[in-house]
Amino acid sequence: MDGTVSSESGIPLAAGYGPDTLPPLEQIPPPGQFPFTRGNFPTGYRGRLWTFRQYSGFGTAEESNQRYRYLLEQGGTGLSVALDLPTQCGYDSDDPEVEEEVGRVGVALDTLADAEVLFDGIPLDQVSTSFTINGTAAILLAFYVAVGEKQGIDRSKLRGTIQNDILKEYVARGTWIWPPKPSLRLIADTIEFCATDVPKFNAISVAGAHFRDAGANAAQEMAFTLMDGVTYCDEVVSRGRMTIDEFAPQVSFFFYTHGDFFEEIAKYRAGRRRWARIVKERYGAKNEKSCMFRVGCVAGGASLYGPQAHNNIVRVAYEAMASVLGGVQSMFTAAWDEPFALPTEESTTLALRTQQVLAYETGVARVVDPLGGSYYVEALTDAMEERVVAIMSELEQQGGMVQAIEKGHLQRLIADEAFRVQQAVSSGERVVVGVNKFATDEQSPEVEGYEPDELARQRQLERLAEVKRNRSAAEVTSTLTALSKAAARDDGNLMPLLIDCAKAYCTVGEMVRVLKDEWGEFQQPRVF
Repeated sequence: MDGTVSSESGIPLAAGYGPDTLPPLEQIPPPGQFPFTRGNFPTGYRGRLWTFRQYSGFGTAEESNQRYRYLLEQGGTGLSVALDLPTQCGYDSDDPEVEEEVGRVGVALDTLADAEVLFDGIPLDQVSTSFTINGTAAILLAFYVAVGEKQGIDRSKLRGTIQNDILKEYVARGTWIWPPKPSLRLIADTIEFCATDVPKFNAISVAGAHFRDAGANAAQEMAFTLMDGVTYCDEVVSRGRMTIDEFAPQVSFFFYTHGDFFEEIAKYRAGRRRWARIVKERYGAKNEKSCMFRVGCVAGGASLYGPQAHNNIVRVAYEAMASVLGGVQSMFTAAWDEPFALPTEESTTLALRTQQVLAYETGVARVVDPLGGSYYVEALTDAMEERVVAIMSELEQQGGMVQAIEKGHLQRLIADEAFRVQQAVSSGERVVVGVNKFATDEQSPEVEGYEPDELARQRQLERLAEVKRNRSAAEVTSTLTALSKAAARDDGNLMPLLIDCAKAYCTVGEMVRVLKDEWGEFQQPRVF
């Protein structure tokens, strides 16, 4: 062996770090000061802990509403809504093409009526709600604004986030609908709308998490995500209607935290510094708050394994601690049984307790950026930023993110890295405890699987049919026609029209079909 050791992203690591590796102190100003390497706020989590979220949503709106109330009663401070694949891809529950997928990996939302049930008894002015939704994100935002107003809550008081990051869908997940150009237009519409009408709501959560799940390493995850953020900001700024300072505070980011403890901490510190410099230098931001890199994350995901599944509890705990030491603003912790099935109430509660023990018992939240000034962490932060800048520069040379996606270049980069990691795991070069080292004949645990209740699905179809019977056909036609005409033009914001459609109880599928008629559908390029 030659003794060469690297981080999971391939950053070479010395055997030890000392004063000669520490950058000049002026390069690492105190927390709360530009470029925010050590955190966005001077007191870190002393003033406010990160938001504790648990990702949940399944079956019908009634079932998910019960789970949300339970999680809030257990001390959760925010909701994170999982939508089923038909809703994510723009199909209604009664569409024969998606019959087997209704309510399977998230909750089915067809109309405003479902949203009313989903949030029944949950005061939306007191809870922050995150939606993992992309292709139909603008429609779900319209539902949320409309259901808030049904509760008598002014839209300016609504808090939360829609993921709304379509570029990574073309590469890493596949829930795209329209081609990139009209999709970017719709995203810019939501950003402008939130900045003016829903100022406490994040119009986009640029999500590197799914790059990571698809196989990207930590440096790629950060670089690809920042490039997506640049693309969205370019789209809004190019319209000439808003400056960066008017909307940047509502742009957030979302990542997975994996097991390379110090690299993950450095990833968040480097990303925070790089984004601050991009916003100030590229866009000329005058307000330092515009330069803040506001981050949510998941501890878990692709880093969890089926063999010796209870090891996942330990993995999630370490990943959650790395996230906090990296300075995230919100987090949800994956349940240990997620490789097998929809988490149970018991496993979901344990995942939430992991965050609560971390926050209230370990002391890590008492001091802001406690690893700041560490020889190793500062050197690794610098190395991570250098690697991120190099990857971003290469993508700029490809013509930017849209061209890199349309040519299949980004897809190839991720596939190559995923293959490399799989080879390393298979060979034992990368150790996974219980999988390729210290493996046993231990049987997989018995877990309580979730199968959508056929009767519940039938109730979903009956509610959709009832909505269609009782709504005003004239209002549906007029709002969809207005949406169609506006989509055919390049100017004007579509969000008010989508809210009108939501209030008329138009379905997700109806709104999507109107836009498909005008914009067409995305066709995935041949990569190999």
